[in-house]
Amino acid sequence: MRPPLTWLYAPGDRPGVVAKALTAGADVVIVDLEDAVAPDRKEFARSATAELLAAPDPAPVPVHVRVNALDGPLAEADLRALAHLPGLAGLRLPKVTSPADVVRVAERAAPAEGGCPALYALLESALGIEHAYAVATAHPALRGLSLGEADLRADLGVRDDAGLHWARSRVVVAARAAGLAPPAQSVYPDVRDLRGLATSCARGRALGFLGRAAIHPRQLPVIERSYLPAPEEIETAEEILKAAETDEGALALPDGRFVDRAVVEGARRTLELARTRVP
Repeated sequence: MRPPLTWLYAPGDRPGVVAKALTAGADVVIVDLEDAVAPDRKEFARSATAELLAAPDPAPVPVHVRVNALDGPLAEADLRALAHLPGLAGLRLPKVTSPADVVRVAERAAPAEGGCPALYALLESALGIEHAYAVATAHPALRGLSLGEADLRADLGVRDDAGLHWARSRVVVAARAAGLAPPAQSVYPDVRDLRGLATSCARGRALGFLGRAAIHPRQLPVIERSYLPAPEEIETAEEILKAAETDEGALALPDGRFVDRAVVEGARRTLELARTRVP
């Protein structure tokens, strides 16, 4: 299966917007019941999302749901209404601060027969970042970590990206140490600044992220292009794998560069991604 590169948020209380999001070209659509929905629209958003996930015809792309804050009654209602529905591909858990948060949701979300939807933890506070690895290994149902950078900025009191560099690297390291897929970047809030989005994606990719969440369909092509291997990367990867056919310990490229087995595995992943995506 090819790894998702684009994760598009859509507000759960706007079924028309959700329907458009499902055909916008994202790899995953995240129906948001939390920040994107006003308090007086929460019940309608949950009901509309339940209707979507219970529909007999499957959605064209996987549908995840970001539930409400785990320490409140709304999350309980979300889990009861949605966790067992056939169209649910994953639950996004906001403001996770400890492994206990993940375990509690996993226990409540599991239907009687014992299964559990895929869980994804959003780390949005200093405490969540401190517990990143413990969260990443909290339960087998947990499939990924990511940052909620707007809340994290507020919690840390930082004004620019420099204040988030350590937290970003921390979540990448924690995910990989736990054997999870590389995390996707947090959303880029300015939907008109596509050049800034591309620059930010390049920085995220350099840190080890894979893909990015989006809040508008116009961001999707920029994210995908940013995370697909460039032609020169593909060429280098092909050279590395060709050299690896010698099955020697240290490999020499035609230009004299030496690479080891870890680099070979990276080259293989590059080509796998390139061959399973359409630019």
